Amino acid sequence: MNRLLAAACLAFILLGAVSLGAPIKKKPVVKSKSRAKATKKRVAVARPAPVAPQIRAAASSNVSEWLNQPGTMEQPAALVPFFEQLYRLESGLGKDVLRILHYGDSHTAADDWSGTARYLLQARFGDGGPGFTHAGHPYLGYRRSDIKSSSSRAWYSDGLIGRVGDGMYGLSGVSMSTARAGETVTLQAECSSAELHFLRQPAGGLVEVFDNGVIVDTISTAGEPGAGVFNLPVSPGLHQLSARTRGSGQVRLFGWVTENPRGLTYDMLGLNGAQANIGLKWEESILAEYYRRRPPGLIILAYGTNEARNKDWTHESYRDMFVQLIDRYRRLAPSASILVIGPPDHFFRYRTGLASHEKIDIIIDAQREATLARGAAFWDLRERMGGKGAMGKWVAAGMAQGDYVHFTGEGYRLLGAALYKELMGQFATYVRVRNESTALAPITSPITSKILNGQANENQ
Repeated sequence: MNRLLAAACLAFILLGAVSLGAPIKKKPVVKSKSRAKATKKRVAVARPAPVAPQIRAAASSNVSEWLNQPGTMEQPAALVPFFEQLYRLESGLGKDVLRILHYGDSHTAADDWSGTARYLLQARFGDGGPGFTHAGHPYLGYRRSDIKSSSSRAWYSDGLIGRVGDGMYGLSGVSMSTARAGETVTLQAECSSAELHFLRQPAGGLVEVFDNGVIVDTISTAGEPGAGVFNLPVSPGLHQLSARTRGSGQVRLFGWVTENPRGLTYDMLGLNGAQANIGLKWEESILAEYYRRRPPGLIILAYGTNEARNKDWTHESYRDMFVQLIDRYRRLAPSASILVIGPPDHFFRYRTGLASHEKIDIIIDAQREATLARGAAFWDLRERMGGKGAMGKWVAAGMAQGDYVHFTGEGYRLLGAALYKELMGQFATYVRVRNESTALAPITSPITSKILNGQANENQ
């Protein structure tokens, strides 16, 4: 009950603070020593020009008004299978972990947006644990708001933009490799179960696995190419997990999975600079094994900002690619719901000055067509944040950065609260329809069966 109250308060603060001018209290982020050292190398945040107080107040009022408009989810009936799992989890009928996988670009990678949604959802439906997290720090700026992690220096990150590699990656499309002995990755997390994911490969090296400073086992990563998993025997509580290479064999790690027996997990799987088609470059057989082990209830695909700046994409080519992407995730997780989140507004510097990037229209329309063709839900984030040209107001309000592309931490947390509000609004409608249908007919009635099987019409 306390976590539910805290979540409700946080949602109120996030969605109301813009108009009230109050500071947004951020959930503390635990930083590792290695991250602190890397801070000096980070690129400075683009800062906007000073804004007069009255202009900032007016812009803040605009942002608050936009975020508090009625829901804009399209094809919400596509989320019925996910909502049924939410219902069963909240009512106590579901006994397992309900998993959300959130793929995306730099907007997702910061984890302010995804982290806020995670915090609010777990506060209401139960903390299923951190879920999947990267092995160490695969890229500068990687962080999760609910764990502490680190890695030594001699790891090579593959799968990042500019490092496409061989596609033999885990759940996130990123791996960390080394052939040196004594290299480590660590994770501190509250959990009841833990796994280490890695690549099995010919002549793969040895890895020593530790829990709270005590060696658990030494595992070999050698074998036919494929998905590798090591289950750590852990008891419920706080764990300091670590993996250390031994010998000179090549080792490639994907990440950790730490979960609790029941609740919700929300995996942040964003990559800086990513475009949606990056998901088609990952080896599907490896992904299939990890999806089989941890079937998700909801897959979120949040791309489009980088595609808008890519001259190669046309409406037709992008729509067709996105259809292929949705089809791939349907094969990987046939029972999961899929939610596509369109790109936010951002400005481009034309010869005439800064203006909303025109190609975003093409990307949004192509995503909308793909979701309609493949039965996925669609949330037009640009429309939710105020529509075309709204980024100027977000910058003036102090909720977006001076590059007119990325948001500030406060801005991303507002979007996270808006996503939570959008999902919960649709969930409330689903629960009402479900309860009305159950009251009118036995559980085996056609109406209820359609709802339970994810076939409900959104107008029912």
